[in-house]
Amino acid sequence: MIAKVARFLVRGFFALPDGVLTRIFGHPPAEAPGLMPDSWALARLVDRVSNDDDPDPESGRRETETLAALVRCPVQGVRSEPWTLEWEGRSLDARLFVPESDPTAGPMLLHFHGGGWVQGSVESHSGACALLARNAGVRVLSVEYRLAPEHRFPAQAEDALTAWHSVMTDPARFGADPGRVGVSGDSAGGHIATVLCHDLKEAGEAQPACQVLIYPVTDCSREWPSKRTFARGYYLTKDRMDWFESCFIPEGEAANPRVSPLLAEDLSGLAPALVSVSIADPLRDEGIAYAARLHEAGVPVTLDEMPMLHAWFNVTASRSTRKGHEVLARRVKDLFALSQ
Repeated sequence: MIAKVARFLVRGFFALPDGVLTRIFGHPPAEAPGLMPDSWALARLVDRVSNDDDPDPESGRRETETLAALVRCPVQGVRSEPWTLEWEGRSLDARLFVPESDPTAGPMLLHFHGGGWVQGSVESHSGACALLARNAGVRVLSVEYRLAPEHRFPAQAEDALTAWHSVMTDPARFGADPGRVGVSGDSAGGHIATVLCHDLKEAGEAQPACQVLIYPVTDCSREWPSKRTFARGYYLTKDRMDWFESCFIPEGEAANPRVSPLLAEDLSGLAPALVSVSIADPLRDEGIAYAARLHEAGVPVTLDEMPMLHAWFNVTASRSTRKGHEVLARRVKDLFALSQ
């Protein structure tokens, strides 16, 4: 009952007109011009109740699941089914989201959820993956990879390869067109998708049809200006991001290109990409820099700077994020059109 009441209140909050939200929470500050009113209102609310002191993986995981349930809306017209992905003695749980409007074989995204490599799950991102599947008309196979700090780098990269090879042994069993299987991920999941493309290139294997990178982590070796500008007050804080990295990265590995793919010497030959960054996000600048390097290397790439916060992909209950999903769906359709 409490959960239902909380969801009702959250949806009521997001339903308030922009003018009302602006009167209550004011306009975003100068460093975040153009930030949508509901995003700024959410940032102010989260800042008042958040606590980055003494983070704990298990409590963070519980909080993530609770928050995800509050900020997502039901998605009609999509069915989901559990899968087990197996490759060379390893197995991973996964969930396939299929748009009911397109039952025939078609494009599919192998998706890796966000959560700083420490938290998040297939369940926490189920609403976002279902919405992406419906809006873009693609299958989305969401992967349950190992989490840090129990499993540090390179466990997540290894799981991504396991998932990819398991899918590509027989894409048709997922209803996927073998020539149109791409990868996607948000935040830490965007990092995992990015590294997967690099690992496949290093192994001399074929690239995915596309890579959809939603506010990805690309450089853990330095502090970009946006990490200072948006250090606090915009949902994801610098302190929390630093803690995520400390859980994930072994000592001395921050400059390893598999940890910081922006530092890879050669980005040529990677899959066509979308890099979607949020304008008020500690990770903004490294995402923009990665898109620039892809362009310089001759990789077809689109950069979107979305007027929202980090984690908007997983917040499907607000006006601005639903518009963001519409933009994302168009980009995904455009990317898969390149592989036809």
